[in-house]
Parts: sequence; C-alpha cells; structure tokens
Amino acid sequence: MESKESSLETSTPNVSPSTAASNAYAIGLTQFQGFWIPSSRVPTSSIISFQKYFQALDDDIIVASKPKAGTTWLKALVFTIVNRHSYTLSNTPLNSANPHQLIPFFEIKLYRENSNPDFSKIPSPRLFSTHLPYPMLADSIKHSNCRIIYITRNPFDIVVSLWHFFRFMDDWPVEDCFEMFCRGEEGYGPFWDHVLGYWNMSLEKPSNVLFLRYEELKEDPVAQTKRLAEFLGFPFSIEEEKTGVVNQIVDFCSFKNLKDLEVNKTGKMAETILPNNKLFFRSGKVGDYVNYLTPTAVERFNNILEEKLSGSGLTFK
Repeated sequence: MESKESSLETSTPNVSPSTAASNAYAIGLTQFQGFWIPSSRVPTSSIISFQKYFQALDDDIIVASKPKAGTTWLKALVFTIVNRHSYTLSNTPLNSANPHQLIPFFEIKLYRENSNPDFSKIPSPRLFSTHLPYPMLADSIKHSNCRIIYITRNPFDIVVSLWHFFRFMDDWPVEDCFEMFCRGEEGYGPFWDHVLGYWNMSLEKPSNVLFLRYEELKEDPVAQTKRLAEFLGFPFSIEEEKTGVVNQIVDFCSFKNLKDLEVNKTGKMAETILPNNKLFFRSGKVGDYVNYLTPTAVERFNNILEEKLSGSGLTFK
C-alpha cells in the first residue's frame, strides 16, 4: 500500500475512445493510495484532510461500504436503532431527510465542504459514513474503540446497480461497467481489496468491525437487525422484542417504505439534479444481475474473485 503522501495518477479505464469520451465517471477516476477514487465527486484533498484532522471518539459509529452495496438501507437502520428512544417512527427525521443527510460521508460531504470541520457539538454517539477502504481511514479511527459496520453485496448486483446509477447521467453499456470491475478500476476499487480490508479487520477486531452481507439482511432482516443493535451497543430489550419494536423498525426501514416516503420520491441530493428515488431506490433485488450479465461473464468474474480472495475465508454466493 502506498503512503498517504502518494502521488496521484488520473486514468481513463481501458474502454473504447468513444465510450471513454462519453463516460464522465470513468474519466474521473484517480489512483490514490492504492485505490481508484472517483475524484469528480471526491477531491483527494478532502481525503487527506480527513486522514489528517479527524479525531475519533470511542463511541463513534461509522457506516462503511462500497457504493451500491446497501448503504442507504443500513444507514436508515443504524439511525433508527440508535435514536429509537429519542424519536418515534412517526416523528423520526427519516420522514423528512434522506439517510445520507442524517449520516453524512466523511469524504463526499464533511471534509469536502470544510478541510477541518468542528464536530464538538454533535451529540454522542456521532454517526458518520464512508466509502473509503479500510487502509485509507484516519489513523485515529483505527486506534480507537469506535464501531464500524461494513456492508457488502454480491459484486455482480453491485455492477448492475452501479450501471443503472450512472446511466441516468450518461448512457453507457453495462459491459463497460463490468470490464471496469474485472480490472479493479471502479470507484473505490478494486472490489476485492476493499472487501478484504474490512473482512480481515472484522476477524481481527470483531468487537469493533461488523461485516454484514446485503443478502443476509434481505433474507432475515429481523435477526440481522437484532445482531446490528447488539453490536452497536443498543440491544433490544425483552420487552421491546415482545411488543414488536424490532419488526416495526424493520418494516419502517424496508426498501419499499423508504422508497415510498415523500422525501425520497421527490427530494433531491444537493450535488445532483436527480431525485432520491432514482439515485438510491431503484430495485433492491438480490440476483438481478442474471438479467444483464451473461453466464460467461459471471464465470469469468467468479474466477477472478476466487483468485483474489483465495485463503481469506471470504466467499460470495
């Protein structure tokens, strides 16, 4: 891994000239500290400022992920679990604000707007998020007892979800998005290095890093929400379980309910002209990639993953 003073290298992934010219996302990738950063959205200066100035507290909670891996859903669950004694589901800020506004990104929001923001007035526990890989986190986070929840997803579904995300702004073939992933040249990639960083830390420090799979959350949201609350230090009481609080939170934070909230149907993120529902609430299905990627492509990327993840114990269905 390169040092934090590593030089920058801006690159257009190896796609055809016509595709490269029209694909603003691909053009905006910068290799920085061993990973590909979408510098059009994340100036490297904001990452450096975050690494230099952020001082973690032991009760901080950080949601980490690659884009399109279930981040919005996880943020809604984390915010609701932590604040369930402060807000009812009828008056929670989630009814009027997108989850990304309530749990802001270090590199995309906070340190992009201010090189050294003041967090002293944020009530405890402070909630933050990041798409940055583990090696790029501020040292104060790694040396603290703060909690990191990392969510990942079947990479084939990530490819398709990411393709849909960017084709709203610039039409480009799903095959090009897939090729970027195969080379590890996608935003915050390579994918395998990103997931391995958090996977290995979840094994080394299980009380500080929780590794979640999107598919497991979809399959049994009640059990995974209870697991999440326990890890966060906000476990559900027996009385809460008896009175259905867990199920109520799961239902409120479900993909369907969040998508149907007025703020997510008509609201827009400040840095785009697109509504929240197109940016963050498209489908949410597991296995949708079979409708877009050929069996040959899936087999090819499976072989790449097997090689890159070999010996780690980390697998994807």
